[in-house]
Amino acid sequence: MSVQSLTLLLLFRAFLVPAADNCEVCVDFLSNLYGSVTSAHRELSPSLVEEELLQACTAAQGKEARLCYYLGASSDAATRVTASVSQPLAFHIPVEKICQRLSSRDTQICQLRHERPLKDLSSDGLKRMRVLELRNILASWGEECRGCLEKQEFVSLIQEKAPLHAPSMEL
Repeated sequence: MSVQSLTLLLLFRAFLVPAADNCEVCVDFLSNLYGSVTSAHRELSPSLVEEELLQACTAAQGKEARLCYYLGASSDAATRVTASVSQPLAFHIPVEKICQRLSSRDTQICQLRHERPLKDLSSDGLKRMRVLELRNILASWGEECRGCLEKQEFVSLIQEKAPLHAPSMEL
């Protein structure tokens, strides 16, 4: 095999298989699960890990609940691939490797990202944001700006509602 074809193969593989650091929700959730299971039990079995996974998924919220849905560990999931998680965890395979394998089955697993915390709700900080980001802030609060056409209208509504939803933030 020539050097050029080997280089092309490696580049192609790099684009197809996402890196484990891109799977932040998966890595964090499974790391926490692995830590809790290993601290509570000396020996791990796939069935024990699967029970703990199902239990952790009942309490999961937000992006972690979506991950549980993709893994089939939630009650409304269409498929069940929990064995793809429980067996490798029971055999102490690194969490990053498990998430990488899962992403080859379902690419949505590594597309999950933690939501960034709101940093700057000042007038200047809000004016620098895009309208989509402003709408997302309002949606996360359960608010909607009906009839808003201009960016300033979104900014003023966020500043009006911020004391109710983000009392620790300073305007």
